[in-house]
Amino acid sequence: MKKLESSLLNMVLVLTGVAVIMGGILAYVNHLTEGPIAQQKEKTLADGIKAVMVCDDIVVAKTDEVIQNDAKGKELVFKIYQVTDAQGKDLGAAVESTTMGFGGDLKVLVGFNPEGTIMGYTLLEHAETPGLGAKADKWFQKDQKGDIIGKSPVEPLTVSKDGGQVDAITASTITSRAFLKAVNNAYNAYKATPATDAETEATMQVKSEK
Repeated sequence: MKKLESSLLNMVLVLTGVAVIMGGILAYVNHLTEGPIAQQKEKTLADGIKAVMVCDDIVVAKTDEVIQNDAKGKELVFKIYQVTDAQGKDLGAAVESTTMGFGGDLKVLVGFNPEGTIMGYTLLEHAETPGLGAKADKWFQKDQKGDIIGKSPVEPLTVSKDGGQVDAITASTITSRAFLKAVNNAYNAYKATPATDAETEATMQVKSEK
């Protein structure tokens, strides 16, 4: 009986030791990768801002966080990157907006000029169905079937099925509605923030590589 108890104790001690060692290794690996992951996210964001603002040499002069409530009272958080050129001229803003799509969160980065016209957009995150809802990354781009570039959501953009002016992705009306909701929400958040001050200290430079 004592031998059995001793074996059980040894097993517990060994398993505990292995768990502690593995935990230490995972923490170390996480520490090593933390920096590169953060750098990659920053580069992805910088590239996204250039893409949606349709400009290579720009400066993110100010970053705002806006919190609004939707019609159901749900709290929505927006990141607004106020953009200027090298001389400090206001070029508009790139806005992060998230809604619930068909498969999960749909995060969009939308670029607006100072008048609120859509310059461009890119999907930062999505869990939409490949070949269907995932087409949102191209479907609403310039000269595509659901083209929203050059439009202003001063009157909310909606799909034609709902009486609107935007063609929905074929067989993906839910994703299309979610995408346009994200764009409309981004516009409202942008218009709720003050214009970029030319005297604002630049916090992020987004320039093309020579």
